Amino acid sequence: MSSFVRISGWGKCLPSRILSNHDLEKMVDTSDEWIRTRSGITERRVTPEGEFTSTIATVAAREALERAGVEADELDLIILATFTPDYPGLPATASLIQHALGAHNCGGFDLAAGCSGFVYGLVTGSQFVLSGTCRNVLVIGAETLSRVVDWKDRSTCVLFGDGAGAVVLSATEHEGGLVSSVLGSDGSGFQHLIVPAGGSRHPASHETVENRQHYIKMNGREVYKFAARILPRAFNESLQKAGLKAGDVDLLIPHQANVRIIDSARESLGLDREAVYVNVDRYGNTSAASIPMALCEAIDEGKVREGSLLAMVAFGAGLTWGSALWRWQG
Repeated sequence: MSSFVRISGWGKCLPSRILSNHDLEKMVDTSDEWIRTRSGITERRVTPEGEFTSTIATVAAREALERAGVEADELDLIILATFTPDYPGLPATASLIQHALGAHNCGGFDLAAGCSGFVYGLVTGSQFVLSGTCRNVLVIGAETLSRVVDWKDRSTCVLFGDGAGAVVLSATEHEGGLVSSVLGSDGSGFQHLIVPAGGSRHPASHETVENRQHYIKMNGREVYKFAARILPRAFNESLQKAGLKAGDVDLLIPHQANVRIIDSARESLGLDREAVYVNVDRYGNTSAASIPMALCEAIDEGKVREGSLLAMVAFGAGLTWGSALWRWQG
């Protein structure tokens, strides 16, 4: 059994194609001003043909492994958080990543918790390490949302982007790592953010395709109300579990869905702008990939140091939410 868990490596993958708001003006009835005012987004990344969730996840994973100094064969488990797998249902995309990495000695599974997926994966992976079951766990958040947005629906297609982020969790005797966590779900709001068809409830048919039911459908008003309420609540609950207060947090890394949601939460929590990491303007909502991508950038920008207390808070389809407090070890 390990005393502590640390993030020993981190990496991200940004697809090369940039789709700006001005590009979208040519595709759908919208405007740069409309998108920026309502979401804070100016551009997002789109995965090119021939690349998939598994391929961009593998790039992020390799970068994380290299930083950690961990060989693929030293991995005990791969957890992939995504709702845009390469194949619906089976096989698990984590298995494709495992094969691509040459990780011959580990298990792997996909985790579906929408935009909360990475936090769920981080907490789950940490338990495998802390229990002594695993020494090295790869947790990835990766999405190719451009494949499941309806490019005729201006209310949703402007919001989402593609990307991947990964961390390696390793056993350590160095104090820190996961301090506390909160995971939540409220299935009564499942219909507010959904891909209606393709599962056992509504299998693919000519009708579901014609009705464009294989794309993301969102009740924006209800999702906004939920997110604005749950983000500060989850943050505070994880602090209460740890016996800490908001001022103890050095950096809040929220799910990058909408700058208005982030600003609302920041103000209600009384946090300075410098204490909240935001990159939604450059990448849009990348679902399970948003927090690990933001974490990578925050580290690279020197915003994360030895002893920093990080709060990673997400919310998403399900409806789900999750918060993890993490004490950074250098």
